Amino acid sequence: MPMAPGEPIEADALVIGAGPVGLWQVFECGLLGLHCAVVDVLPAPGGQCHTLYADKPLYDIPGLPASTGQDLVDRLCRQIQPFAPSWHLGQQVVALQRRDDGRFALTTSEGTQLLGRCVFIAAGVGAFLPRRLPVEGLEPFEGRQVFHHEAPPTSAAGLHLVVAGGEDEALQRVADLCDAAEPPASLTLLHRRDRFDGADPALAARLAALRAAGCVQVLAGQPGGLEVHDGRLTALQVDTPEGGPVRLPLDQLQVCLGLSPRLGPVADWGLAMARRQLAVDTARFETSEPGIHAVGDVVQYPGKRRLIVCGFHEATLAAFAAAERLRASPVLLEYTTSSKHLQQRLGVLPGVTNPS
Repeated sequence: MPMAPGEPIEADALVIGAGPVGLWQVFECGLLGLHCAVVDVLPAPGGQCHTLYADKPLYDIPGLPASTGQDLVDRLCRQIQPFAPSWHLGQQVVALQRRDDGRFALTTSEGTQLLGRCVFIAAGVGAFLPRRLPVEGLEPFEGRQVFHHEAPPTSAAGLHLVVAGGEDEALQRVADLCDAAEPPASLTLLHRRDRFDGADPALAARLAALRAAGCVQVLAGQPGGLEVHDGRLTALQVDTPEGGPVRLPLDQLQVCLGLSPRLGPVADWGLAMARRQLAVDTARFETSEPGIHAVGDVVQYPGKRRLIVCGFHEATLAAFAAAERLRASPVLLEYTTSSKHLQQRLGVLPGVTNPS
């Protein structure tokens, strides 16, 4: 991939993944004086906790008898604020290469160039990417008339709009569109069947009320093809269970089919794998490539448990190993309760708070 213009953004450590374990990796690196750049394909930090468990309770986080996923993420983000990581969200890592000087050059899907002395892969079960509508020919219209998962940045006022999906995300999107000050000219919810058994009961009841009020129509069927005129998407052909095709006028298509984890480019970097996950040395949590560490659900080793608390442990050991490798000497173990040096980095005492 060609390099983007300008100088790359430099950091001591490149952290791939902004879930709870990736955020804790930033904290442990910050305590050891390593400044981090964080990359995640999602538009906000939190990984699974933000995407799947934002409002669901967690009971196995030390010191927090009960916490929602989003509360845990918010606490971790506050905890790493003193270390001022650089954030590169909504971007997938597409290339990672070691340079002649030993540093790692990372390229994202947006063309962002990062340069770091070590890498931490905290990608969980993989990058959470939108499930795509399986219709040939949608790609040229993405970002203009077709939007997967993320709502478009502009109003849908006056547009013929189709929302595809049948879970909470799709039903909430329909409710939001109906509540807008300037609603679309027409709104259709497209789902494979006219049933929403797995949806939140409150959202299902809201949808029923909106249908009764004529704000939205529900069409059961599968998308079968597109109509395009003068370079614009104008209609969607839908194959219904009755067998007859239905033509939906279309200015905008919002696909709300949720997210699915995919290991993605990580699998192509030549790192040793075990059971389709990264193999690591459990003393350093280093992969088969020196300087590239991996922590959390992306790794596999004897006795591995896919728990957040285990990922915190792995990130701690990985940070110490990386710091010792970069300094070519052992790292003195200090405690935040007594170390003025660490308390300065944390901003508890006056002094340098940003380790960069």
